[in-house]
Amino acid sequence: MDNGENHDSFLLGVEKSVTGRAWKARPAEFRHVKALSQAHRLPEIVARVVAGRGIDLDTAELYLNPTLKNALPDPSVFKDMDKACVRLADAIEQEQKVAVFGDYDVDGATSSALLVRYFRALNKELVTYIPDRMKEGYGPNAGAFAALKDQDCNVVVTVDCGIVSFDPIQAANESGLDVIVVDHHQAEPRLPEAVAVVNPNRIDESGEFGQLAAVGVMFMVIVGLNRELRQRNWFSENGLKEPDLLSLLDLVALGTICDVVPLTGINRALVSQGLKVMARRQNPGIRALCDINSVREVPGTYHAGFVLGPRVNAGGRVGRSGAGTDLLSTDDDQHALKLAKELHQYNAERQTIEQMVNEQALVQVQKAIGPAGIIPSVIIAAAPGWHPGVIGIVAGRLKEFFQRPTFVIAIDDQGIGKGSGRSIPGVDLGAAVTAAKQQGILEAGGGHAMAAGLTVAEANLQAFQDFLADRLTGTVDDAIKGLSLKLDGALSANAVRVQLVDQLNEVGPFGQGHAQPRFALNDVEISYADIVGADHVKCSFRGSDGTTVKGIAFRAGDKPLGQFLLGNRGQKVHVAGTLRNNEWSGRKTAEIFIDDAAPAET
Repeated sequence: MDNGENHDSFLLGVEKSVTGRAWKARPAEFRHVKALSQAHRLPEIVARVVAGRGIDLDTAELYLNPTLKNALPDPSVFKDMDKACVRLADAIEQEQKVAVFGDYDVDGATSSALLVRYFRALNKELVTYIPDRMKEGYGPNAGAFAALKDQDCNVVVTVDCGIVSFDPIQAANESGLDVIVVDHHQAEPRLPEAVAVVNPNRIDESGEFGQLAAVGVMFMVIVGLNRELRQRNWFSENGLKEPDLLSLLDLVALGTICDVVPLTGINRALVSQGLKVMARRQNPGIRALCDINSVREVPGTYHAGFVLGPRVNAGGRVGRSGAGTDLLSTDDDQHALKLAKELHQYNAERQTIEQMVNEQALVQVQKAIGPAGIIPSVIIAAAPGWHPGVIGIVAGRLKEFFQRPTFVIAIDDQGIGKGSGRSIPGVDLGAAVTAAKQQGILEAGGGHAMAAGLTVAEANLQAFQDFLADRLTGTVDDAIKGLSLKLDGALSANAVRVQLVDQLNEVGPFGQGHAQPRFALNDVEISYADIVGADHVKCSFRGSDGTTVKGIAFRAGDKPLGQFLLGNRGQKVHVAGTLRNNEWSGRKTAEIFIDDAAPAET
C-alpha cells in the first residue's frame, strides 16, 4: 500500500480526477501508525486509517472503544435541562397529558418515537403530532397547538423544531399550554418564551455538544427526566422498574446517522452503541424495514443512511407525515410490517417525483450557467409546481454535481417559496440563512452548517441570491480551492478482501465528520462496465495478477464518472472509493463503491 508520506504530493499522481478533484493522502505519521499498530494490535493498514483521523496513542483507547460512560455528560450541563425535566416529572406525577410535536424527517421521527417509548415504559400515554408538510409546513404552528389544547394536553415537547417558533409558542402560552423546546438547529440571540429551551446550539451554550442531532438531545432529556423521577422515588412508589434507556439507542443511532451530523465525540459513542442495539432487531419497525429490504447482515451506517432512513423519511416527503413515527413507535409486528410496506411504497413514489424535479432543476441551472461555464458561488434553482417533499434531496444532488452550496425552492400558488439547501465542507449555510432572515430577506429560515431550510417570497429571490453572493463568495472560493478527495492510501486489487473490510468496520462507525475509509485501486483494468438499475454503473476491475474486484458507481450513468467508466472498457485506470462486503447466496465478497476515477497514466 502507498502510505502517502509526502503530504504535498498527489496520490498516484492524480492532480485532477474525472470529477475535478486532486487525490490527497490523509496525513498519518509513520511513527504514529507503528505505535498504534503495536499498542492495539491493529493491522498496519487499519492503524493508518485511525492515525489519518487525528488519533494518537493518548486518544486511541476512547476512539477504539467509544462508551457512553466516558462520552455522556451530566444532562444538567445543558441550559434549561433541569427546568424541562422538572416540568415533565410534575406532569407525570400529576397525571397531566403530555404531547410531542415532532418534525417529519428521520431525526424528528426518531426523537418522537424515543419519547413515546419512554412514556410507554412508564405506563403513560403520550399524544403525538407530526405536521403535514404540504398543509402546515415545517415547525410548530398556532393551529396545531390549539388542536393539542382541545385534546386536554397540558405540556407539549417540540422535537427537532421550535427554536425560532416565536409566535406559535406565544400563542400556546396564551392558551395555557406549557411548551418545552428540544432542538439542535442554530438559534438566534432571541429565544422563544417556552418553559424550557434545550438546545446545544443556543448562543449561550458552550458549543461542546453542538454536533448532537435532535434525537441525541432528546435522549439527554430522557436521561435527565429518568434521574428526576428516581430522585422523587416515583418508580418505587408506583411499583415500576426503571426503563432500560440503553434499549432506545437504536433510535438514537438511526436519527443521528440520517441527520448527517458529525460522528465525533458523543455522537460516535451514541451511534457505536446504538448500532449494537439495532443488530438485536428489537424494534419491530426497524426489523420490518430490514426484512422487506432484505437487510440480513448486521446493520451499519450504510444501512441506516441509505436503506432505512429514506423510507422513514418518505412519509413526510410524499405521503403521510406521521407514518415514520408510527412505525418506530409500534410494538405490534403486523402493524409494523404494514407501515413498513406503506413507507416502502411512498419511497418509490418519492424517487419518481425526485427524478422529475432533479431533471428540471439541472436544466435550469445549466441554462443559467450558459456557454461561458461560470458557475455561481451559490446555486439557486426555483420553480412553481415542484414538490416540497423532494427539494432537499435534489439540492443534495445538484450540490454534488456542481460542487457548490445549493438551494432548491418550490414556489406555491401564492408566490411563496419553500426552500432547502445543502452545503459543501467549509461553508456554513445555516448561519447564512439565519442572517438573511434577520435582515428581512426571508420570511423564515434556519438550519445548521451543512443543511438549511427557508421560506421566501418569490419577489425576494434575487435579493436572496445577491445576499448569498456577498456573504459567501469568498468562503466558497476558499472551499473550492481546497477541494480534494482524501484517501487512506492506494491498494492493489488483491488487497481488497473480506477480512480487510471487517477489520476496517471494527474501528467504525464512520459517517459525516468522520469519513469512511477511502482507498484508490492502483492501475486496474476495466474488464466490465454497464448501466444497471436507476442509472448506476456496475464494473469489474482486473489487477495485474488477475484478481477481480467488483464495483458500482451510484447514479453516475449520465455524469463524467459514469461516462469515463463506460468509455474505458479494457483500459487501465485508477479508481477511488469505499470498500464494503456484499453477501449473496451465502457467499461474501469485498467490493468497491466508486467515488472517482482517473486514467492510469497520471
